[in-house]
Amino acid sequence: MGDGVLSQDEINALLSGGIPDAPAAEPSSGGGGGGELSEQEIDTIGEVANISMGSAATTLFSLVNQKVEISTPVVTETNWDELASNYDNSCVVVRIGYTKGLDGSNILVLKEDDVKVITDLMMGGDGTNIDGEISDLHLSAISEAMNQMMGASATSLSSMLNKMVDISPPTATLTDLATIDAGEIDEFLKSNFVRIAFKMEIGTLVDSEMMQLYPISLAKEMCDSVLNNMESDSNSTVDDGVAEAPPPAPAEAPAAAPPPQAAPPPAMDPNMMAGQMPQGQPMMMPQYMYPPQQQINVQPAQFTPFGPGFAAQFAQENIDLILDVPLEVTVELGRTNKTIQDILDFAPGTIIELNKIAGEPIDVLVNGKYVAKGEVVVIEESFGVRITEIIKE
Repeated sequence: MGDGVLSQDEINALLSGGIPDAPAAEPSSGGGGGGELSEQEIDTIGEVANISMGSAATTLFSLVNQKVEISTPVVTETNWDELASNYDNSCVVVRIGYTKGLDGSNILVLKEDDVKVITDLMMGGDGTNIDGEISDLHLSAISEAMNQMMGASATSLSSMLNKMVDISPPTATLTDLATIDAGEIDEFLKSNFVRIAFKMEIGTLVDSEMMQLYPISLAKEMCDSVLNNMESDSNSTVDDGVAEAPPPAPAEAPAAAPPPQAAPPPAMDPNMMAGQMPQGQPMMMPQYMYPPQQQINVQPAQFTPFGPGFAAQFAQENIDLILDVPLEVTVELGRTNKTIQDILDFAPGTIIELNKIAGEPIDVLVNGKYVAKGEVVVIEESFGVRITEIIKE
């Protein structure tokens, strides 16, 4: 076809929907994939992930009270070595298994700082308290967040696949991708798998990437279910649109007597038609009979007042999601400032004077946030704190 003229073989191939002697296109992959998914399957997985993660983003918004945006996913085939070399080594891996509707599991991979921001927002912070290492508190909170998000995603999948889809409780672990054996996370990570990358933005605090990993077999199962569901809907639509033969016309009924005709109006005077009124006669306007007016009972609209109990009801529903998340409670006796020289002079027996006066209430902090005042008590052989005042902002 280099001279601009199509041969007969090329014309025949174009008419049949193909290009002669052209090599088959390789399925898209991330370099480490083996091309096990076709282009259609990759597009289908991307569309399914886009819809399901859209529902998950809405759920995350309700948990962190920040605008959440998750971009259109990028679907590739890859393997563990390639994934570990192109992503942050230290990250949080969340495993969610499917217990109904689908056979397999999927893995969510989040960056360490992103988990800290989400956890701090869930605890009522401003998302900037990300110092320190990932603790059990962070892992517990992110597991609860992923449980809610993937639950919403499973609901969307149920609609797309036309069958019930349910998940197991997520398990979150802090993982070094460079050193861990992929089989310790899930067996499907030992071979090629599907990587779905999302760009995730949470307000102005997070602008990062989140990954979702699927086994090849689960991705194909999802594609088959979606395509079969679409084919069933298409067949149903075609069946509904088939024109049926009209039923035989019924025998003609005897003609009914015509309704009585009203008397014709009197002929109009030609003078009136010409716009002239007969002399000495008043103009007669046609009279119409209006139905008597009915009395309508009008009352002011009644609205339910938004009292304190109304807001508390919805606040309680939201906080129920994190009631089982552990928090760190600290009791602070007092503080003081010392120079480095003073600290180097510390020795057993050194007395440090604090900024609190004897008998003054001590401070109670939850995750570093000042929440109450109290006084020290002794319970058997342990110290305790009796809360005397709750700090209200």
